[in-house]
Amino acid sequence: MRLIVLCLLFSSHIYTQQYFSKTGTVTFFSKAPIEDIQAVNHKLSAVIDLGSGEFAFQLKIQDFNFPNSLMQEHFNESYLESHLFPVSNFVGFLEPIKENKLIQKKTLEVKGKMYIHGISKDLQLSANLQYLNEELLLSSTFDIELADFEIDIPKLMMYKIAEVVKVSVEMKLQKSKE
Repeated sequence: MRLIVLCLLFSSHIYTQQYFSKTGTVTFFSKAPIEDIQAVNHKLSAVIDLGSGEFAFQLKIQDFNFPNSLMQEHFNESYLESHLFPVSNFVGFLEPIKENKLIQKKTLEVKGKMYIHGISKDLQLSANLQYLNEELLLSSTFDIELADFEIDIPKLMMYKIAEVVKVSVEMKLQKSKE
């Protein structure tokens, strides 16, 4: 994934409208009959080239924080197996757009591949983009089906962990220095 981000940063489009961030927020929420689970990760890296439409983000699974340490331990060891699959990423494209078209918030379709738990899956989602105070604001909310990424939920836990989790992504990206 680092290679992909580097390729995007140093591609022939460097003179175009590239934005990057080393911080962002990814939250996931699992609503189940017995227990709701929410975790937050503030260490999201991303790059967007508005001219070409290329977009990528990456995070470390172990950087998710949970309300209690036991949930975090089970998440990393039993479900996401972060010792085997330490990184999740998304690489894709959004429709090319000029900064001056983003003064008002604009919703764009994003298509690409999501990589979680060693599995890559095509994903199409909507993202909101806005150019404000010389930053590009990006937000998106989408669902992830755990079975699509071979994340097994034991039958004993099916009332505590949802089969589909809601993921929210928010980030502020700064223009690349040329």
